[in-house]
Amino acid sequence: MNTLAFGGSIAATGFFPSRNRGDRGALSRWLRCATAMLMLALLGACGTYPSPAGLAIDRSIQAKSQNSRVEFVVLHYTSSNNGVALKTLSQGNVSSHYLITDDPTPHVYQLVDENRRAWHAGVSQWYGSCNLNSASIGIEIVNEGGSGQVWAPYSEAQIAVLKVLLRDIVQRHQIKAANIVGHSDIAPQRKVDPGPLFPWKELARAGLGRWYDEEQVAGNVRALERSGLPTVRWFQQELSRVGYAAPATGVLDKATKNVIRAFQMHYRPSRYDGRPDIETAAILQTLQ
Repeated sequence: MNTLAFGGSIAATGFFPSRNRGDRGALSRWLRCATAMLMLALLGACGTYPSPAGLAIDRSIQAKSQNSRVEFVVLHYTSSNNGVALKTLSQGNVSSHYLITDDPTPHVYQLVDENRRAWHAGVSQWYGSCNLNSASIGIEIVNEGGSGQVWAPYSEAQIAVLKVLLRDIVQRHQIKAANIVGHSDIAPQRKVDPGPLFPWKELARAGLGRWYDEEQVAGNVRALERSGLPTVRWFQQELSRVGYAAPATGVLDKATKNVIRAFQMHYRPSRYDGRPDIETAAILQTLQ
């Protein structure tokens, strides 16, 4: 009930005490009653919301067994400047929940509500989940990208802003460290962003992502130098264990190299040639 209409109905009934009566007790009783009736009206309004069909839905009780739909955060670079990125992500056939510009003081745009799907992941997979657009938040960072050995760096200001944004998202949605990923992690056959210059280790040290025990990796390297490089099938199985969509052929084909390259860009960016080697194997052994 509209509160103005509610107040008007009180006056119409003659419940409002006349100023001529000088009855302070009546005025006090009226104020207490009016306050109580107003609270009841407000509580009733909060408990029900009309649907388009006029159905009153009671939302006063919320189930205990529920969680966020968001399980993953996917990080991208735009391969373009601020203006092109904003136009593409807001008017094109792709989108992201957030866009971080490369201004000296980066600006953060929210282009899609977190309760809605942004079209950012495409054909992808992580830990067997294929419908990542429906279960993820996408963050685009303005960066020109690159290829080969030439890549555009991220600014310290961009990464500082990203940390603040990520920490808020992770805390609200209770996202696991292993599920903070790059586009190349979830789509290694067709994507390389956010590229080898993205500071995954720095984010992980801030509690925002997965990393590994470097001393344990050094010990694994020494052991592997004695025992020899594992088979291609071993690499494929280990990559699948840590989330990647890896072939199971036992053959070092192009698809397998692409997955190894994506892993190396994330966890060993000093060399990302896509070839299995002892250090890559040692990191895989350590990673949880």
